[in-house]
Amino acid sequence: MEIGLITDSVSHLPFETALDLAQEHGLNSVEVATGNWSEAPHADLDTLVSSADARAEFAEKISSRGLRLSALNANGNQLHPVSGKAHDAVIRKTVELASALDVATVVLMSGLPGAKGDTNPNWITTAWPPENLDVLAYQWNEVAIPYWKELAAFARDHNVKLAVEACGGQLVHNASAMLRLIDCADADVVGANLDPSHLMWMGADIPTVIRALGTSIFHVHAKDIRINSWTAQRDGLLDTGALADPLGRAWNYVTLGLGHPDGATFWADFVYNLRAVGYDGTLNIEHEDALVNSLEGVGRAANLLKQVALVEAPDWTPAKI
Repeated sequence: MEIGLITDSVSHLPFETALDLAQEHGLNSVEVATGNWSEAPHADLDTLVSSADARAEFAEKISSRGLRLSALNANGNQLHPVSGKAHDAVIRKTVELASALDVATVVLMSGLPGAKGDTNPNWITTAWPPENLDVLAYQWNEVAIPYWKELAAFARDHNVKLAVEACGGQLVHNASAMLRLIDCADADVVGANLDPSHLMWMGADIPTVIRALGTSIFHVHAKDIRINSWTAQRDGLLDTGALADPLGRAWNYVTLGLGHPDGATFWADFVYNLRAVGYDGTLNIEHEDALVNSLEGVGRAANLLKQVALVEAPDWTPAKI
């Protein structure tokens, strides 16, 4: 396994400084955002797509520091009833760029449609009232599945894999929805970008998720959450409070090691379960902790992952049954 950095974690830094930070912490790789929900401070997508010289310069900045580019990130809502086409255009340019840079993976989310005729997305989280299931059927059968079949074919043509990040507020927000999308699209091209933090706040057991997704895990983010019991015990975990108000929320994204009382033990179990299903890729640090300085947070996360990451191949290979 490798340890990497999502450079948006330190979006206020120039690209070269962000890369220097990764190098100083002994990291192996970086992941760079290209647009949509990110302002893409470290990549000019249009220029990189159109200019071989710009791509060469971009790649050299990374490789000269002993780093590799594990993925490009185009997180957005390409199924949005109004702005979806613009987000889809960024995704397709990102796939083209990944192909040109010989980067195997583009990280993205599933997208979330509305109900038929809506102008805003609609996240269905319950089976009642009964019209909810009609909306959900429309979202999957008439919007998401046709879109993802076509996008998977586009990615296959460019020799790029799509790593989908399950997240609240998206059609794919849990392991079952992820497996449904993979089954409906193309399992060779569409898989999971496992960000455990999104699943944690919905109550999922992360080792169980890892075993359920298995070899469909293409890429991994290392991000933690912390439950604020005084709010969660009153209101539950669905929370619309501002992320910038961590004291008032039921849960928050936090620096690795500050979210679980067992600290490194949780993350050791995390990487061991990943190894058990055959994952040997990167663990990319994503810092979104409102109470911890990003430079400190990245450093703390790097130190923790260095304690638990399994960096060498095992000596023993299980027999196939």
